[in-house]
Amino acid sequence: MADGDIDYSDLEQQFHTEYVSPLDSVVILDGAPVVGADKSDRLLKALTKTAAKEAGVSISPEQIEMPTDESGQSKGFMFISLANPTEAQAFQRAMHGHAFDKRHTFSVIPFTDVDSYANLDEEYAEPAQEEWAPREHFRAWLADPAGRDQIALYRGDDLSVEWANKAGASETAHQRTKWTDLFTQWSPQGTYLATMHLQGVALWGGKSFDRINRFAHPEVKLIDFSSYERYLVTWSPRPIEPATGPMSPFTDEDAGNHLAVWDIVTGALVRTFPMVGVSNDPNEANKRIVWPMFKWSPDEKYVARVTPGQQISVYETPSMAMLGKKSIKIDGVVDFEWAPMNDKEREALEAERNGLAKPGSTVRENKIAFWTPEIANQPARVSLMNLPSRTIIRSKNLFNVHDCKIHWQSNGDYLCVKVDRHTKTGKTKYTNLELFRLREKDCPVQVVELKDAVVAFAWEPQGSRFGLITTADPNYSNPAPGTGMPKTALTFYAYDQRKGDFLPLKTFADANQRTSNNLFWSPKGRHVVAATLGSTSKFDVDFFDLDLDRPEGNQQDQSAQQQQQQQQQQQSTGDAIRLVVSREPFGTTDIEWDPSGRYVATYGSTWMGSLEAGFAIWDFKGENIQEAKVDKFKQLLWRPRPPTLLSREQQRAVRKNLREYSRQFEEQDELDAANENSELVERRQRLLDEWNAWRSECLAALEQRRNELGRPPKASLVKAAEGLKEEEEVEEIVEEVIEEKTEIVG
Repeated sequence: MADGDIDYSDLEQQFHTEYVSPLDSVVILDGAPVVGADKSDRLLKALTKTAAKEAGVSISPEQIEMPTDESGQSKGFMFISLANPTEAQAFQRAMHGHAFDKRHTFSVIPFTDVDSYANLDEEYAEPAQEEWAPREHFRAWLADPAGRDQIALYRGDDLSVEWANKAGASETAHQRTKWTDLFTQWSPQGTYLATMHLQGVALWGGKSFDRINRFAHPEVKLIDFSSYERYLVTWSPRPIEPATGPMSPFTDEDAGNHLAVWDIVTGALVRTFPMVGVSNDPNEANKRIVWPMFKWSPDEKYVARVTPGQQISVYETPSMAMLGKKSIKIDGVVDFEWAPMNDKEREALEAERNGLAKPGSTVRENKIAFWTPEIANQPARVSLMNLPSRTIIRSKNLFNVHDCKIHWQSNGDYLCVKVDRHTKTGKTKYTNLELFRLREKDCPVQVVELKDAVVAFAWEPQGSRFGLITTADPNYSNPAPGTGMPKTALTFYAYDQRKGDFLPLKTFADANQRTSNNLFWSPKGRHVVAATLGSTSKFDVDFFDLDLDRPEGNQQDQSAQQQQQQQQQQQSTGDAIRLVVSREPFGTTDIEWDPSGRYVATYGSTWMGSLEAGFAIWDFKGENIQEAKVDKFKQLLWRPRPPTLLSREQQRAVRKNLREYSRQFEEQDELDAANENSELVERRQRLLDEWNAWRSECLAALEQRRNELGRPPKASLVKAAEGLKEEEEVEEIVEEVIEEKTEIVG
């Protein structure tokens, strides 16, 4: 066989290598200081030191070519040869825009781009202007005259956004088939709806839900938004690969990473990150993912993540550079949480963001709470730290610790650290609550010792009360098959201003029936739902009102001091707490409150193995508003609302005049009910008229057919026709003059 007949294609494919030009490793650095021959060595040494520090690239002065003029003065630019194209890209990304000193800022471009600059047309050609097309307002749903909330329903392949009506069935606002491939998620303030696809994430918004932006992260599985919706974090189990096409934003520097941070407004990739603290095995990594990996500060200035057992890394926005250029080393650190802002801080930040206050006028430090387990002879510890100063505010040592969970109150006034402890033998577990009061001097800590294990804990939003569910069953975390759900008790606590401690208000414990294991507070406080989830036999949903029996009276006639004393007295005794009603929506796997606190939804998802997929919507009193059994029902999400635009004074004025506003809404409700009744009567009458008309046509057609066949009229048909005539109703309108007066006006 001749050599020309041998097929070498498989070998060529196996050993094929792409040609890499040496010029791909060369960059041009402009903006360097102009120096003479006597200072050139010092400049080159300073440049190599800066490259090692900022870009992590080691270069020597021999790799730098610095052109000079006839007098030996440098020209302010230089050619730098890196080891490979990857180092060249890293050098360009780190050094481009870097401030070398107060008067010199570097500009770095690849050497291969020189041709594109050299071939520029000498005459300026004004680019064609794109015609401006106005976009729909991203928060148009807030202008609904009835103040309704929207809800996203994902069933089968259909994803719809619907208006929640208080009178019954919801009204579809927008619907698409195969809108998402995986799941959907609202942004924190409801501006965007995110859909997941094989190629990445898409964001939708406006009244018509047009696509706002998309982010190309293949096989993305998890996403998270920043506090004010400026940034998006995406995670994919598939390692990032360098750019293979013009649409890919990733470079060689991003290769192998799994996390990406995006700018939502511009759609640009901000930075990518590798995984930390998880196994390299893809199967194991998927099982051990803790989401979100990055946690945002409430003012969106920082984002941080923990490397378990080692450190907390804090990054600044928008540069995504590490705060202080180094991580916070904390031996054994397990978890941390940011402290929320209070109303005053939130209003000041909103004023600054909306241009009503000078940028930088609000200077505040963020706080984080973190905990470390027992290491060697060191006890476990909970600590509070200010950022960016890294000052420790308060620490508390803990002993015999099995696990800790950090729970911040919504305004950052209080912090509860739920400490699961064990006896010295390790056989018995119990729980302590470490309650920090951050608004008081020296941040005092109260310890609430409980004999039982805590199944669920939740703060009341905007309040100083909390609820917890406890159980005395030692096997509650690992129940034996066939034993059923463990019996639980529900207790509410409140802060007593007079005694300066959190005290129990009321306990609900029914040893025969209560198996609640989850708490869901209304976003507006006061109302709370205790539910049994994760069971195949019990689906109890209990509606509680913590201020049900509060005497209303005339609030305007009472002084603020009287109202406060009355409220404190009721809170200290727990007399106002009532179980309003208990429901049992079969198949419930999840519960969600709407942002207004008016409605709560219970639903069974096929993803969670619900025995009866579908959803039900209840009001805060536990009255059913809507219920539907839906095949292949997957997800229900209320659309969040942004913070109110009303100041605290305006909100107080609304509450003060609430009865006047209520009167207007009650009149509107009566009008709507009357319209609904009249529409129902008209619809029934229309259907009846259509039925009678159809019946008359059928009788006439049948009679005509009998005449054509020469048969006499059927007696039953004649009788039916006479019956229709007898049943015919005639409505007469009679006008009667009661009195008539004639008045002459001079």
